[in-house]
Formats: sequence, structure tokens, C-alpha cells
Amino acid sequence: MDKRSGLRGWLVSPASVIALCIVAALITVFQFSLRTFIPGSMDVGGLTLANFTTLNKPIYLDAFANTLLLSVETTICSLLVAYPLAYALVRVRNRVLKSFILIVAITPLFLGEIVRTYSWIIVLGSNGFINTMLRKAGLIDMPLNLMFSHLGVLVALVHVTIPVVVLMLATAISHIDRDYAKAAQSLGAGPVRTFLTVTLPLSMPGILASVTTSFAWTFSAFATPQMIGGGRVPTVSTLVYQLGFSSMNFPLAASLSVSGLALTVVSLMLLGRMTRRFRAIQVH
Repeated sequence: MDKRSGLRGWLVSPASVIALCIVAALITVFQFSLRTFIPGSMDVGGLTLANFTTLNKPIYLDAFANTLLLSVETTICSLLVAYPLAYALVRVRNRVLKSFILIVAITPLFLGEIVRTYSWIIVLGSNGFINTMLRKAGLIDMPLNLMFSHLGVLVALVHVTIPVVVLMLATAISHIDRDYAKAAQSLGAGPVRTFLTVTLPLSMPGILASVTTSFAWTFSAFATPQMIGGGRVPTVSTLVYQLGFSSMNFPLAASLSVSGLALTVVSLMLLGRMTRRFRAIQVH
């Protein structure tokens, strides 16, 4: 018992220190959000709620709406792309093919987000890979506007999110007993019906976990929207950067951060409620 208590102390102590640091940082940001901005000065004034009322302007409301839309779109697209990869990764028996799928799906995790984003700049640019191939094929005369667009940001975000979603889905699918599918097939169910009535419902815990993770990850993404969007695709994180480091309006940037955090918490709570309701329906 003493050894266990000592080990528990070694594990809990660092976690407690990190938690205290996070809480202190959040308190600092919150108190900055209630301060008055003094133009031309790094100092802040007295307490005020004007920073939060300023967020009612269209530019900030558009950023919130665009961030939510990107998060939902990225989550849906990531699931549609990652589920077949995860299913093949678990069910394919050929080791060479399985290794290939694993490398394709997981390799992006070993690259930094900046490197991945720069790669997409090369692919999506006016003289990038996609536009060059389309021009050579005679399908377009003028390059498509893929950079600095909502679509470009979405594609890059999906690429960032897919590896984590694949890992979560593969873990869930690997825990499904194959005897259930065999039983369904013995009762006359075809491959499609077996998948829809057995495999898909049983993999729902992995789907729900990946949805929550993908949504939260995308909501807080900064490098990809900033570099691919180029300031033309406003999100909460890019606006915080512009307000804090371009306008030096740290109080307004802090209030935007606090509001974004609150919106994230509310969204995740709603997802949690939907998850619990879905699991209750599954049980019944």
C-alpha cells in the first residue's frame, strides 16, 4: 500500500502543478478580458464589460459562425474518409496492404502542423499540383481559387484530423467480435446489411469519441486557418491573433478567447448530451 501511495503521489503531483498553471493562465486571461484597452500603450485600464459587448459586431459573429461551421464540416468529412481506412486497417488480412494503409493514415502524425500546412499551400496554390494537373488535362483555363478559401481550409483541416480519427475508429472496430457479423450472415443478412445493422452500431463508441475530439481540435485550430485562409477565412483563433499581435488590443483578444472557450464548452456539453441519449437508445 505504501508503494502504491508513493507511486500515486509521483503521478498526481506533476498533474496538480500543471492543472494549477492552467487555472492561473485562465484567470489571467479572464481578468484581461475585463480591462479597458488603452490605444498606443501596453498597459490596461480599469474594469469594464465593453469588450464583451463589442463582440456583437458582425466581424466577430461571423468568426464564431465560421468556426462552428468548419468544426462540423471537418468532423463529418473526417468520419467519411477515416471510417473506411480504419475498417480496412482492422479487417484486411494482407500484411503488406495493412502496412500500406497504416502508413498512409498515420504518417501525417509524424509531421508538424506547419509542415503539413505548407505542403497544402504547394498543392492548393494557383501554380500548385491540383491547378497544374487540371490545366494540363485541359479541364480549366484559369487556376481555381483554392488558397485563401473556405474549401482550402476545410481540406487542410480534414488532413490534420484524419490520423487521430482513424486511430480511434480502428480501436473501436478491433473490439467488435467478428462472430456477431458471422451470426448475422448465417441468418441471411448480406454484407451491406451486416455492416449497417451490426458493425456500424457496435463501433458507435469510437465514432462518438472521434466526433468530440475532432470538433474540439478543429475549433481551436490556428496554424491551418491562418496560413491557408490568409486572413480571408476568419475564425476565433485567427481573430485572437490579429487583435493581440497586430492591433495590440489584448483585452479584446482576451474577451474573444474567453467567449470562444465558453462556446467550445457549451458545444461539447451538447455533444455529450447527444451521446448519452444515443447510448440510451442503443441500450433499449
